[in-house]
Amino acid sequence: MIPKIKKILHATDLSENASYAFYYAVSAARAFDAKITILHALEPPPALATGLQAGLTESVKENEHKQVLERIENQLRKFCQKVETQMGSPCLSLVSKTLVRRGHPIEEILGVADEEECDILVLGSHGKGFGSVSHGVLQRSRKPVFIIPIPSGITGWDLKD
Repeated sequence: MIPKIKKILHATDLSENASYAFYYAVSAARAFDAKITILHALEPPPALATGLQAGLTESVKENEHKQVLERIENQLRKFCQKVETQMGSPCLSLVSKTLVRRGHPIEEILGVADEEECDILVLGSHGKGFGSVSHGVLQRSRKPVFIIPIPSGITGWDLKD
């Protein structure tokens, strides 16, 4: 029996390729009547900066978290406008959660996939190579992982301001 796909985790580093990979997450969500959880993991600071990081107040950390979340939501709205123009159906309604976590991306992706009981994971790979995060998730995940490379010649997926 083929498992039902009801929850999709899309991990993003806010790059052009991650935006392109989100297109696949939207397509899968529509095909399977599923919902998407978006995750962005903030890398921990280098060991040298840990002492400086410890001095940051909780309000500064919370402000950084809010800024990243606003950036993701802004990119999501822009991307969904593009998708809706091309495909004609709503996109924002497919997203059930947007999460920003602080930690090592591979650990955060695998942890959220389990916590949110996601059925599949959708990630972009970097450039022409196979990104270390994508590779690490693929090696360690016990769930299906879709790694989407950006095709050569594709432009306009970058949604940065």
